[in-house]
This record gives sequence, structure tokens and C-alpha cells, in this order.
Amino acid sequence: MKSRIRTCLIAMIVLFAALVLPLRLAAQEQPNHYRLFNLGNLSGTASEGNTINNIGWAIGAADQSGDITEHATVWIYGLRFDLGTLGGPNSDVQWPNKNDHGQIAGFSETAAMDPFGESWSCTAFTPTGIPTGHVCTGFVWQFGVMTGLPTLGGNNGFASGENNLGQIVGWAETTVHDSSCVLPQVFQFLPVVYGPGVAQITQLPTFVQSGIADPDGAATAINDNGQIVGISGTCDNSVGAFSAMHALLWENGNVINLGNLGGKGWNTPMAINHRGDIIVGFSDLAGDVSGGVLSPNFHAFIWTKESGKMTDIGVLPGDALSEALDVNDQGQVVGVSFPSFHAFIYENGKMTDLNTLMPKNSPLLLIEATGINESGEITGEACIIVDGGCPLGNNIPAYLAVPTYFGGGGADTFAEATNGEAASITVSEGVRQQMMRKLAFGHFKPEQVKP
Repeated sequence: MKSRIRTCLIAMIVLFAALVLPLRLAAQEQPNHYRLFNLGNLSGTASEGNTINNIGWAIGAADQSGDITEHATVWIYGLRFDLGTLGGPNSDVQWPNKNDHGQIAGFSETAAMDPFGESWSCTAFTPTGIPTGHVCTGFVWQFGVMTGLPTLGGNNGFASGENNLGQIVGWAETTVHDSSCVLPQVFQFLPVVYGPGVAQITQLPTFVQSGIADPDGAATAINDNGQIVGISGTCDNSVGAFSAMHALLWENGNVINLGNLGGKGWNTPMAINHRGDIIVGFSDLAGDVSGGVLSPNFHAFIWTKESGKMTDIGVLPGDALSEALDVNDQGQVVGVSFPSFHAFIYENGKMTDLNTLMPKNSPLLLIEATGINESGEITGEACIIVDGGCPLGNNIPAYLAVPTYFGGGGADTFAEATNGEAASITVSEGVRQQMMRKLAFGHFKPEQVKP
């Protein structure tokens, strides 16, 4: 079976790689609306496309039967492939994978049990958010083979972004017992870059302030210039919060503080475009700490090389929080605004509910947009609309949105073709709670942010 998958994938890479340049050229125009495709699930009831490369592969994860475990999944031109695991129950791809040569990076639990009982970073992204007790490490997958990535001596690791040079970034545990950790986390973790070989791991420096280096950090994305973005701070519980005190760019051997929107935590770059002139993510606003307690209040940001600072790009009407999750070289930014949980696209200085650009009477509500490629194709997570709403149930698939261009029909044709009423569609409380937990890496309690 693996050999059949490998042969199929090699043929498709060769065929579609030739299409990348024309697609990039087409993306220079402004799309009028999108064609929308339900990518479907595996044996469970939910799936999510978290990233999309320039040959159109949507990559993310899909629940297994019973919806208590998930496997990393790739959707390729109408076909779905379960990437499997490294022996444990769960695997996933969460951050931008910008490799057009059939290589995929993510995390997987292994068959081994963690002797220290850490929940580690992987737990926040699993369907239940409940620790399984398994060791979790980064992986690289290519042509049907999943290979585990090394750590810095500790048990756990995590692979996030990758580029076309075979470089992968992430974070990995050391053997240092870190006093800034919140139990059950015990060990220090540091940002790393893998490659070009899978056995090669290089530690990245954390931010230094007043002569003191942050004890922990993580790298989240990398472009083809080798520019890396990520975070550093204290250990916390190994994901988000005070681990993201500083938003960082690693460039030419330097560690650059990208600043923040006024908050003390959750200052998290999620993606960097290949030109290296735009970085997007989310950052807390002022007032996020009261009585020593950090409460997330983040907004999506865009950082440009020209300005050298973060700009708050806001939220959709009626919402409180937002996250920017990916960006391309055209400056198109995609993400999610909540608690409405509507996907957005930000371009030309304006945030737009992505649902309003979908075909009229679309059967899907796009609840997050997590990946965009150079041709403007978008992937994410949706729910099937039932009776004008978005209930929790057998109805949360990954999607692909492909930009289309009218040949001069004008504003009336545009209004007729798109889903102008979509902004008023709401998600159920069940969907809202599920998404709140995932988007804040397990830190949110559902009651913290109400519609």
C-alpha cells in the first residue's frame, strides 16, 4: 500500500509542480469570489486543513472513528491520505508547511509512555485535549514514510513549519529541570531547526534582555530564505501564554524582537512569507495581566519590514479576539475571528468575513482559515449549515477555497454570486467550546469569552 501511495504522489508532484508559476501570476489579481470544496473526513466526524502548499496540497488532521484520536492527513486533488503515526494514538500538522516537494512536517505520539507524565505541547491540538501519557515528537513524512525527529536530549519534541530547502523548525525538550515550568511540564524546551538531514538538529538562541536569556522558546515557521519566526519566554505549560512573552525573528544570526500589541503574553508569530517582508500572528493587548494572572485578549497582527512593528488588524464586527494564521507574498492574510468563529481574509488594509466571498447559499460555514498559498487558495475548517446554523455533530470538515475571477460582470453580478448573508450565521455552543480550547492551545475556559 505504501509503495502505491509513493508512486501516486511522485507522479502528482511532477505533474502539478509545473503549474505553480502560472498560479502565482494569476494570484496578482483581486479575486471576486471563491469556489468552495468540502474535503471530507476520514472515519471520524471532524477534520481540518491547517496549511496548503503551492502545488495545492491541503494538509492538517482528521479524526479517527469515535473522535477521540486524530491522524495527520493530506488532501491531494480530491484524494485523502492518512499519514499514520509513529506508533501512538495521535498525529497532526498544525503550522505552515511551505514545501512543494512532497515533504510534510508535524508531530506524532509514539508508542512509548512519558516517564514524567508531561502533557507536552501536542495535547492542546488533539480532539479531546486530554493527555494520553504518550511521548510526542516531531516527524517528517515523505512518499509514504514517517520518520521521527530528534530532541535536545529530552523525551518530547514538536515540528511546526518547513521550507523548500528541507529545513524544518520546531521546539524540543532538553534534560534541564526548569523551575519556570507549570506542572505537569517539567523540562526546559528550546527552539530548533532541523536539516537539511533529519538527524541534524540545531538549537536557536532565545531573546536576551538585561543580560538574561529567556529560558524557553519555540520556532513556528520558516521561509525559503531561512528566516525563522517564533517565541521565547518562560516554560509555563509548554504551549502559549507566558512561553510567548517575546515574538521573535531569527535572521542572519540575529535574534530580533518583533514587539507586541501591549500585552505580556501570547505574542505569537504564526507565519512569514517567502520574501520575508511580512509576518503575521496574534498578540495580547494591554491589560492581559491582573493580579499575576494572564488572561488572553489577543488580536491578529501584521508586522512588515517597512514599518518594523506590529499593527493590530482588529476583529470582525461583534468579536473580541482574532488570530492571523498564514500569509503569502501578495500580502493576503487569513485567520479566524471569535467568538463568532468566522474565517477572515485581510488584504489592502481591510478584514473581510471570508464567508461573504463564498458562493450564494453555500452549504458550509467557514469557521477558520488556516492556510493560504501563492495562488490564493485557502484551506481551513468548516461546518455544514443546518437550518441556518452550525450545530455540533457529523458536520465539521476541512475545506478548500479556490479564487475565481469574473470577466467584467460588475458589482451587481458579484453581489448576486456571493453569500452576503453568511456573516449572520452563528455556530452552536458545542462548536464554540471546541474551537475555544484548540485556538488558545488548551488555555481557554469556554466561559472566558462569550458572544
